[in-house]
Amino acid sequence: MNEWIEEFIGVERDLGTYSFTADEIVKFATKYDPQRFHVDPEAARKSNFGALCASGWHTTAVWMRLNVEDMKSVVKAAMARGEKPPQFGPSPGFENLKWLKPVYAGDTIRFTRTIKNVRALKSRPGWSMMQMYSAAYNQRDEKVLEFDSAALIALPE
Repeated sequence: MNEWIEEFIGVERDLGTYSFTADEIVKFATKYDPQRFHVDPEAARKSNFGALCASGWHTTAVWMRLNVEDMKSVVKAAMARGEKPPQFGPSPGFENLKWLKPVYAGDTIRFTRTIKNVRALKSRPGWSMMQMYSAAYNQRDEKVLEFDSAALIALPE
């Protein structure tokens, strides 16, 4: 296995936090997930959620944004040290996606990613498959989101 990636395996990486506002929740949901508890505060109050909450897709999209920003920072840091950076490729998908608790307007969510495994691909010389576990936690440190995913990565030699 590549020495560069070994230091990251099994280490939970903090991707940052994001505060969900009512306006953003309604705007995202109106466009992509227009269920009453995401777009109408009064209907949400009367729903099983009891208040306006973000779409799970909104929460997952924020994770993706922070994940990409983190990948860019890894590349910039490697280049600043004069090293050849990894090349991040596409993802073949997600598994076990779970929205465990609602994300309410006003919640600040902390997002994480842990690399579980990296294996070289015989079918694509120079590329590896990186297996990851990702999660998100609210301000009370309650897990609100989790999933497993994979992505292609070309590691520096």
